[in-house]
Amino acid sequence: MHWPLTPPTAAVKGRSIRSGGRGCKTPAGSGLHGEQLLLETVGIGILAEPDGKVGLGEVLALFLGQTPADAFTGATPLDTFRTWAGDAEALAGRDILAGQLAGPGWEAVNLAFLLGGLYLLARRIITWQIPVAFLAGLALPALIAHQVDAARFAGPLFHLFSGGAMLGAFFIATDPVSAATSRLGRFIYALLIGLLIWVIRTFGGYPDAVAFAVLLLNLSAPFIDYYTQPRAYGHRKANKGANP
Repeated sequence: MHWPLTPPTAAVKGRSIRSGGRGCKTPAGSGLHGEQLLLETVGIGILAEPDGKVGLGEVLALFLGQTPADAFTGATPLDTFRTWAGDAEALAGRDILAGQLAGPGWEAVNLAFLLGGLYLLARRIITWQIPVAFLAGLALPALIAHQVDAARFAGPLFHLFSGGAMLGAFFIATDPVSAATSRLGRFIYALLIGLLIWVIRTFGGYPDAVAFAVLLLNLSAPFIDYYTQPRAYGHRKANKGANP
């Protein structure tokens, strides 16, 4: 089985080259550029061949619609809820939404990411501000909206354990190269990511929005850091927003 991922792979490598390599300060995560290109590409399929080899001709035929794909990717539980939001009976009859926390399968994946994230916290590889603020920014508006209209707005557990929520909270938004760096800045940065994810999932054009939200806040991280500088030792107040 092969994934026709040549354009996203090129985007990742090109983004790294333009920004000066993987170790340089970049305004946004390089990997997210490839993911966004994949999301923006209509009809991404999985092409399987018995001999395990897929040539350029087969990939082009797949994208041109001349070769049927064996399967299509998609944020299925989130997309299903968006399609039938507001219709309680239709939502109740969808097996893909019949998990304990979210959609079957997706909840297990997100639980695994959660356990991995807790391991990173326990080893102090990442700090708590970004994951906690990220999940709070996603869960709190979902909880409020769900209390207002449960048939139209998904609950907080559904949002937290669907799509790439846990992956984004512990493994993407915590990227030290592109995230905010001050303690308060990290909290604000991640809180806005979570809130933006909920807004896009609920009112936007995509069922999942982790990559969009992280990319937008990556670009805002320098601005957030500029106005959340901590007080330096020996100074009476923080140098917030002052010219260097």
